[in-house]
Amino acid sequence: MVTMCRILAVDAGGTTTRAAIVEPSGHCRGLGLASSGNPISGGSDAAVASLVSATERARATATPGAGDFTSAVIAMAGAGIHAPVEQITALLAPLGLRGPVALVSDVLATFYSGTLLPNGYVLIAGTGAVAGRIEDGRLAAVSDGLGWLLGDAGSGYWIGHRVVSAVVGFLDRRAPQTALTELLLAELHLTATTERRGERPLILLRLVDALYALRPVELSRFAPLAFQAHDDEVACAILADATSALADTLASIWDRGVDGPVVLGGSVLGRGLLAATIPLGASLRAGLDNSPPITVTDGLVGAAVLGLRRAGIRVDENIFRRITGDVTALRDAARRKNSGNG
Repeated sequence: MVTMCRILAVDAGGTTTRAAIVEPSGHCRGLGLASSGNPISGGSDAAVASLVSATERARATATPGAGDFTSAVIAMAGAGIHAPVEQITALLAPLGLRGPVALVSDVLATFYSGTLLPNGYVLIAGTGAVAGRIEDGRLAAVSDGLGWLLGDAGSGYWIGHRVVSAVVGFLDRRAPQTALTELLLAELHLTATTERRGERPLILLRLVDALYALRPVELSRFAPLAFQAHDDEVACAILADATSALADTLASIWDRGVDGPVVLGGSVLGRGLLAATIPLGASLRAGLDNSPPITVTDGLVGAAVLGLRRAGIRVDENIFRRITGDVTALRDAARRKNSGNG
């Protein structure tokens, strides 16, 4: 029977993978977190390992009687082009999977984390950045989301890359002084010094070594520094460029014939640009048509909504509110636990 199903919903983000076990009523019986589940930025093997780890943790935190799950929906960038579905299915089977695995777009999942309406728009700026137009419940148009090497304009990586470039440029005497220098050195536990090695400042060489030791996508960890240095001209310019880039991405998929809400997701928007004094770009404001956007944390709620729908369950506003409330409560509990362990 459909009413006996339980869904594994997974949101595989560029920084964090989130998994929840969801019942037809909308109640979530367990939630688990792991590292990046994006195969484009982190590699296929690492992404699969994160999916499994998040699922294991969701099972470990599940309330008594949660049992197995009859299917799984995984929201992933690019709809999982690089994801080995058969491998994922085989690895999830020992953890309670008793049915098929479906891969859906993270863009669609983020949209349905904010609304149940069939039409609208979504703009995500987290580790990566992407925009989409939703028509009749499907993804009709998408822009960017091309990864750190080829796109993701305005994303956490994009901002972080410009932060480190500005600091390296200053230390190399090619760019103006910036408050980002002190913040970046502190973040990497480096101490400024006037010592030189050959023709170069020693601190520049140490900084370059530290940065090249990171995977490129890890530069996103430095994006918050631009928000911390909100009075710095260089940081303000970086954030202004980010808002302009995101506005352009949203404008590229806008269709005046499609009415609906704009859902905004990702830490760069939710805890960054929307909370900052930097105004959103003019084209983004024009696109919103004076309607307040719906801001969501991630795509986990939407993954649950899509999973229940695939199982033949009609998700109404009551079920939607239960999913949202339970995911929020479980996420907050996980954060308090991690904070206590720290």
